[in-house]
Amino acid sequence: MYYFESVKAMEEMGVNDNYIQGWVAGYLQNPEIEVQRMTPEYQSGYKDGNNKSNANFKDFC
Repeated sequence: MYYFESVKAMEEMGVNDNYIQGWVAGYLQNPEIEVQRMTPEYQSGYKDGNNKSNANFKDFC
């Protein structure tokens, strides 16, 4: 339930799409995307998702 609530909250807050994609990939422990497509937002989202953290959502609105 935490996953769905977090994604819904990010979408409602207007969080950067790259951050959301990174957060989802990290949360689900998917491999990171290729280097040429990686952005700082994605990297932050991946790290937060991997840590199951929603503390930094507001920083990417």
